[in-house]
Amino acid sequence: MRSVAVAFAMPDSTFGRVFHGADLAALHAAHTVRLLADRPLDLDGAADTARLAEVEVLVTGWGSPVLDTGRLDRMPRLRAVVHSAGSIRPVVDDAVWERGIAVASSATANAVPVAEYSVAMIVLAAKRALAGADLLRAADGHAVDIEGSWPVVGMHGITVGVVGASRVGRAVIERLRGYDVRVVLADPHIDEDEVARLGVARMELGDLCAASDVVSLHAPLLPSTVGMLDRAAIDRMRPGATLLNTARGGLVDQEALADRLDRGDLAAILDVTEPEVLPPGARLRSTPNTFITPHLAGSQGNELRRLAGNAVRETLAFSLTGTFAEPIAFERSILQA
Repeated sequence: MRSVAVAFAMPDSTFGRVFHGADLAALHAAHTVRLLADRPLDLDGAADTARLAEVEVLVTGWGSPVLDTGRLDRMPRLRAVVHSAGSIRPVVDDAVWERGIAVASSATANAVPVAEYSVAMIVLAAKRALAGADLLRAADGHAVDIEGSWPVVGMHGITVGVVGASRVGRAVIERLRGYDVRVVLADPHIDEDEVARLGVARMELGDLCAASDVVSLHAPLLPSTVGMLDRAAIDRMRPGATLLNTARGGLVDQEALADRLDRGDLAAILDVTEPEVLPPGARLRSTPNTFITPHLAGSQGNELRRLAGNAVRETLAFSLTGTFAEPIAFERSILQA
């Protein structure tokens, strides 16, 4: 069987974080793979011109250059792209689809820690752990009455609203099966059979906001979803509810959210904001009941091993069969993050 020429293309910093010697060894050991270099290739300079002309499978990652027409022209034999991160949007240009190049990503692997973070935060939100810590700090040695401070405390019987049946959204729904909670879903793109398979009730977004104790956002950021959680939806959230956003900051009208948080009857757990790093003086930096983390829900540290492992497996699968275990179709890509 002929071997397939494989190369990496990403910043050295990304390559060093994600891939290790064991990953390279697995590729070198496969008789169906010919790894062109144990380092990322330069898609723009002259040093790797000869290697680029051989590449059939390109492994990309965070910070990889966009695969536009000019760069693709330097790789005339390219048949497949394996993105070792989640969203392919920063890397895969329309020219990739137009040339019929196969695409896969590690989005499913990256969904695991996001779902884990989300469920952990749903539990903390329901138990009022974060708000309780703030109250305890301010109490200066006095007792704190959590039950008297919030209308609902605890996981039992609450309603969790999941916005978006994405990979992460589905993983959150699956993990919540172990809790005594009701799960409702807002997603206009899946049919009733799929809703039934997920075992949830479907609602319009506004109705979900009104019904949920925790609203967890897992929708992609698309032109049609920018600001989808608008002032009307935020105002419909019930007193004492929590908004959890691990998706994209641009999904939320942040001024409307800040206005509601300033009323003191809503909580927010935000792993993402718009912009990604809020500038000094941004309202959400000082609104009450607001807990912001620095976009860490996705793969970090030892979780990066999943991304590398998935990229290696998909590369090996393509070298053996000419297809991916989990290929991304263009029709689905336009609805994904």
